[in-house]
Amino acid sequence: MRLSRLLLPIFCLFFLSPPSSNGETHKKAAPARTPQSAPKPKPKPKPPQKPAAPVPKKEVEEDEDDLDLAAKGAIVIDAFTGAPLYQKNPDARFYPASTTKIMTGLLVIEAGHLDEAVEVTLEDARVGESSLNIRAGETFTRRQMLYGLLLKSANDVAAALGRDNGGSIEAFAQKMTARARELGCTNTQFANPHGLHHAAHFTTPRDLALIARAAMNQPLFRQIVGTKQAQWEAPSGMRLLTNHNRLLERFPGCTGVKTGYTIPAQQVLASSAYRNGREAIAVVMHTDKPGIWEDSAKLLEFGLTHTLETAPGPER
Repeated sequence: MRLSRLLLPIFCLFFLSPPSSNGETHKKAAPARTPQSAPKPKPKPKPPQKPAAPVPKKEVEEDEDDLDLAAKGAIVIDAFTGAPLYQKNPDARFYPASTTKIMTGLLVIEAGHLDEAVEVTLEDARVGESSLNIRAGETFTRRQMLYGLLLKSANDVAAALGRDNGGSIEAFAQKMTARARELGCTNTQFANPHGLHHAAHFTTPRDLALIARAAMNQPLFRQIVGTKQAQWEAPSGMRLLTNHNRLLERFPGCTGVKTGYTIPAQQVLASSAYRNGREAIAVVMHTDKPGIWEDSAKLLEFGLTHTLETAPGPER
């Protein structure tokens, strides 16, 4: 009994003592796991964006509106060489309105026989808006009609001259377009001899300047468009024709050329001026009042004082 009491503490000490630290009799406890945060949700893919419209490149300097013009399209050229000195949207298409009559006058003068009479038809007399109220059966020489065409800007006179020259309005319009092509006008199409609105009747500042330049090379044309007033003799009586081009009074040295206006075309003007042995031809299209006069004066002044060497920017 005493022996068993002695052995009992030993037995308990052996079996109940903690395992040795050499790890031979037990496994080390696994290290506690660090709690992991929940995985972040992946961002939703953004819907594909439409490609942004390309930013338009700045127009070349020749198209910059350096002169602060109201006109949507404009150009000034050297009248002797035809070289452009300044331009703004020179090849954009616009309606020419009554500047159309520059080409009408050019073709009539080039055809000659200007002292022959033209008899007015009922169709001619019916063409309205700006007119001289010519009547069917009346006769006028082509020369006299040119003054009514270019000073009064008479649409009925334009119709009579076009029909007389081409045989019909349609045939004359084809001749007008063909002549424009011969002059290097690649963006011009005519539908009538007067410029009343027609969707297929258009030109550009560059082309109109080329047409005006060719017309101003005709001495009679130059004489007429440089005339401020002239008498119109008709069976109904005498009338005083006054040139619509105010630059003849306002701009020193102005030599012509022709105004135009319709609602779709707005104000249009081809003008020219001579100074110190130089001549410039300017065109403004789709402008307003007083822009028609202010724009043209700026262009003419620029054209008379600049050459290709002195004009700012690249060659124009």
